[in-house]
Parts: sequence; C-alpha cells; structure tokens
Amino acid sequence: MFASRSKCIFTLCSAFLLLSAPIVQAANSFAGSNLYYAAGLYDDDRTTLLQGLQSAGMKVLRVWIGGQSTSQKGTNINPFNDLEPNTPCNGDASCYDDTVLERLDDFMVAANSYGIKLLITMHSYNALSSNDAYGKWYGISDFYTNTDAQTYFDARLVHILNHVHTSLNKPWKELNDYIFGFEAENEAMIGDGQSFIEDHQQWQCDRAGTIKGQLGNSSGILVLTGGASWLAESVQPDWLTCDALDVISIHAYGTGDLSTSALKPYVSQAQSAGKKLIVEEWGACYFDTSNNDCPTGDALSTDTRNGNILNWAEQIDGAGLAWLYWQVLPNADPHQSYDYEIGIVDDPSWSTLQQAAKAAAQATAAFDFSAYLL
Repeated sequence: MFASRSKCIFTLCSAFLLLSAPIVQAANSFAGSNLYYAAGLYDDDRTTLLQGLQSAGMKVLRVWIGGQSTSQKGTNINPFNDLEPNTPCNGDASCYDDTVLERLDDFMVAANSYGIKLLITMHSYNALSSNDAYGKWYGISDFYTNTDAQTYFDARLVHILNHVHTSLNKPWKELNDYIFGFEAENEAMIGDGQSFIEDHQQWQCDRAGTIKGQLGNSSGILVLTGGASWLAESVQPDWLTCDALDVISIHAYGTGDLSTSALKPYVSQAQSAGKKLIVEEWGACYFDTSNNDCPTGDALSTDTRNGNILNWAEQIDGAGLAWLYWQVLPNADPHQSYDYEIGIVDDPSWSTLQQAAKAAAQATAAFDFSAYLL
C-alpha cells in the first residue's frame, strides 16, 4: 500500500513538473540588408530606407566605415572622408577624421527607433585595393603579413570601439542596444586568393581578438569575420576554433552555394564548434548573366528575378540561416554594373524581397540570435 501510494505521488509530481516546465521552442530566423555607404545618406533617404526595412521585418543593417565622395547606386551622398584619410594613424587621435563615426552615431539612433541594429564593418578590402591609406603604405598582400600594418590596423579597431557616441555619451563598445556586431574587414584577403586565406587564417582570429579584448565576453555585441568570395572560402577551419570569433559570415552569389544542401554541412560544422553562421551577403542579379558574375547584360523578366529571390531565400531559410540581402536602396535602382540591388522606390522586386524577409522571420533558425536583436 505504501509503495503503491509513493508511486502514485511520484507520478503526479512528475506530471505536474512536465506541465509547469517552460516549453523550449526553437528560435526564429531573421533577415536584414547591407548598405555600405549608409553614413552618407541625407535624412530623407535615411528615413525612407529605415521605414522600408521595418516594413519588411528586417532587423539588421550592415554598414561600412570608409569614405564616400560621390553618389552611389543612384543614391545622393553627403560626402565624408575615410577614418584615416591620409596615413595609418596608429592611435594618434589628431590623425583620425571621425566624421564617418559621428554620422553613424546619428544613424544608429534612428535605426534603433525602427527596431534595427547596425552590423559595423570597420574596414574593407575594397578600400585597400583602391589604394587607401593602408593600400598606399603596404599594398594588398603586405597589409596582411606586415607586423607594423597589423599593429596600426589594430589601433584603428580600438579607436572605433572606443569612439564616444556624440549623443549617448558612451563608447560604441558598450552600445549593445544599437550595435549587432563588429567585424574587422569586409572580405579580408580575397584579392590574394583562397590559398592565401587558408595560409593566413590567424590574421582574422588576431583581429577578432583585438575586438573582443575591447568588448569583453559579455558585451551583448557579436564579433564576425566579414565574409569572403563564396561559401567554401568564407568558412575556414581555424575560424571555427577561434575563441574570439562568434559568427562566421558567409558571402555567396553562386547559385550552387545558395542551396539548402550546400549550406547544411557548414551549419553542422558550426554547431559542432559552438559558432554561429549567417549569410551576410547574397543577391539576385538583375541581368541574365551568371548570378555570381553580372556586370552587365539584358534584364531578366521581373517574374524570373522575383522567382530567384523567393527560391534562394527559401533555400537559405531551409538551412536555418539568417541572411542579409545585398543591397536595399532608399531610391530607385539605376541598374548599374553588378546589379543585385533592389530599390524601395518603384522597384517591381521590392515587394518580393519584403515577402522573403517576412518569411525568414517565421523560419526555424539553426542559430539563436534573439538576444542580439531588437
């Protein structure tokens, strides 16, 4: 009798615990966009962009720290210098031109009001190859191998992370309500080829270490790699074991790389390593050329392009990956060279991208980013 009663009580308690325990649900994914020259937007264009991204449920906008002097992709630009307009500054405060940082101060406050955080790319291979201060001093290959170049570049990263926001009065490294993540460079080393990247994986981890050293381990801000040219090049084994890296960024424009079956093995690798993945750049070419090589050509039919957008977004969603589209414009798309862009103004593909982004927000995620989103 006692044993029987004990069993009954145990069973009832177990049932109660099961009913009262919180139900663990898989996280949802999300979508976002890129606009590398966002610091140059005038107020009206900034509002158009942020309202558009919000209407699509997009949560992250990736922006670059560089200089812009002329209009880009049909967008009027309020010109600004690079952070280091003439030479690597190596920590000399008087050498830096903080205009781009101050522009992004305003931008991130505006973005926050629309439920959007910034992913900040702190330099770009594009600037290096266009002979910016580091390109002039070191050239493309030596920038990644010269110890002085690494020291000077780390000083750039530290300067950015410690920039005190002009209205919030806190350094960027403490602004986790406004900043999703930092990455040292867009597509680091891509001009030197995949074998160079494979041989110099430590460069990426060392730069991440510099960033993480400023952020600390509980900042609520992620450290990312900044991507490479394609899927296999974007995910390197040493990055999966680098303590300072939180997220491996995938850049992929080849249609094979955008398939669920191609992406899933990398998802498994990252999960096993305790890292996150994100498709940080992808896009659907406007022209009828190969999707990963579309400098010019005849325009695809709207139905074909929209079908591509929905298909590839669904494939990425199917792999459980969040994604950022390249790029959403606050203006009509002029369809210039390498045209993946989609304009918020009068673009027949904008409603399709909105649809895809909203679907991403309902998709099951392989990696939980919810703590880093608004």
